[in-house]
Amino acid sequence: MVADDPGPTGDKRYRRGTRRSCTPAETWARLRPLLPVFGITRVANLTGLDRIGIPVFQACRPNARSLSVYQGKGLDADAARVSAVMEAIETHCAEAIHAPLVFASAEAIRFSHPLVDVERLPLTDPAGFDPYRPIMWIEGEELLAGGPRWLPFEMVHANYALPEPPQSGVLTATTNGLASGNTRDEALLHALLEVIERDAETLWKLGPQGWGSETAIDPAGIDDPHCRALIARFAAARIDLAIWDITSDTGVPAFLAMIDDPSGETGAPEIGAGAHLAPEVALARALTEAAQARLTYIAGAREDIAAEDYAPEIVAERHRRARAIMAGLAPRRRFADVAGREADSLAEDVAAALAALAAVGIAEVVAVELTAAPFAVPVMRVVVPGLEAALEGPDDGYVPGARAAALLADGPR
Repeated sequence: MVADDPGPTGDKRYRRGTRRSCTPAETWARLRPLLPVFGITRVANLTGLDRIGIPVFQACRPNARSLSVYQGKGLDADAARVSAVMEAIETHCAEAIHAPLVFASAEAIRFSHPLVDVERLPLTDPAGFDPYRPIMWIEGEELLAGGPRWLPFEMVHANYALPEPPQSGVLTATTNGLASGNTRDEALLHALLEVIERDAETLWKLGPQGWGSETAIDPAGIDDPHCRALIARFAAARIDLAIWDITSDTGVPAFLAMIDDPSGETGAPEIGAGAHLAPEVALARALTEAAQARLTYIAGAREDIAAEDYAPEIVAERHRRARAIMAGLAPRRRFADVAGREADSLAEDVAAALAALAAVGIAEVVAVELTAAPFAVPVMRVVVPGLEAALEGPDDGYVPGARAAALLADGPR
């Protein structure tokens, strides 16, 4: 298939390392006049700050109520530019939600409002959710059985400015499951794949195969041309690369890539993850995200990268850990053995992702549309009770959910 082949059928007009309903250039032409509306003051090309050459862009939104810079990546400059801008737009929409809210305890409204199963939502406080404490609630749409579901507002908004809404801090409040797209289905699919990816990555890290050879993939056996081109860029830049298949029991292909500069010349070891119904797209996302993470660290503009993360001893320790993992790898898994589940259209892919979640016991998938009218840039927030939150490190407040607890009961790492 040639680079920009629109595919056999359906609405996937752009298939170069991703699946979109139009080209990045077309998306950029539509978004560019809207940048001031969303508070985006600058879109910068960061690619040249690193020697790898995988395109990475940055969108700046100084008056944000969360991060003020947003990174995007892609196989070319157009894709990376749009990726950064779309991330800034979706976060803007999640910061400024104009929808009815209810302030009440779960016990006070559970008979009048259909509530999501709050006991299955990810926690940052081991004490758990208190059904007698009032919180803010927002209405969403349940996508498996249909009908409305009210869920904690904390799981939907991205306004992290102080003061926070009452009773904040118990549930995991991140941008996991927040996505935009050229169409509603495109945004919804992106959101679903993100929560599936984070769940898969957490389970893989906690499981017995995390960081090991059993799930490692030999880059030499990857035949997708776009992924091969990305891998070649790392090799040409003398950046070591390791890839793992982290696909969970959902069966949705997911990969994690780790990169490290063995010379320690610049940057620090980074990882990237990606999930998609097409394995080659999932892997391309992991590879480009690893490059994006490294460039984000080099650029130094993100508020969530602490100054101490640049301390020589901290960077040296990160290199030591990465070298120890990579040195012992003997990949045993083949990329060709990762089964794809992609359909012809974005709507069918949404249905396939929902079916994959239902097959592993997920009973609710709740979506909240956050599109900012009248600008028609679809933005969706997806919350899936029962999936694991992202496990970033020992101090990120992660509390194992039921899926992780079952895995750990069989023997923690």
